[in-house]
Amino acid sequence: MIIVSITGASGPILGIRLIEELLLHNQNVACIVSKSAWPILHYELRTDAHAIYDVLLRRQYINHDLLANLKEYEPDDFFAPIASGSTPFDASVVIPCSMKTLAAITHGYADNLIHRVCDIALKEKRKLIIVPRETPMNTIHLANLHTLSLYGVSVVMPVPAFYNFPQTIDDVIRFIVGRVLDLLDIKHTLYKRWNNEDNN
Repeated sequence: MIIVSITGASGPILGIRLIEELLLHNQNVACIVSKSAWPILHYELRTDAHAIYDVLLRRQYINHDLLANLKEYEPDDFFAPIASGSTPFDASVVIPCSMKTLAAITHGYADNLIHRVCDIALKEKRKLIIVPRETPMNTIHLANLHTLSLYGVSVVMPVPAFYNFPQTIDDVIRFIVGRVLDLLDIKHTLYKRWNNEDNN
């Protein structure tokens, strides 16, 4: 199982697209959306849905049957199975990751389920991937990222690769989501990999 958390920063489409790709690859996905993420998701995705299941259903990107592999949890549900380190999961991904969430993870301030599952990933030595959404970053942001990197957390900055000559926003999204899938050891064809020999 892979846990995908969407927090209150611009770019919830990154988390949505990651969930879609994971489901397409027959992965079991647990999803948590922070309370501050929902207004941003509504605004940027132009939807009034209040559940990720409904968001995915309306997008019609994946087969309806695959949604059976998706479970959603409220950010204040500390009775969820994933709130315990005894529940196995393969990885936790926070995409996008707000600077508030980054600070909470870095300093062990597990006051919601998103922070808690990241805390579990750290203490149980499981994969933890964050996709921070802020620019420019101040010294506190950079220090928090540096600290997490020392703990073994993978940081995927949501920046495009221009050698792929992206033509659309979706091209950029596919590249970023693809880089996360790479870290999860999931094979995909979301973007063309660099091969300078092809360009000569």
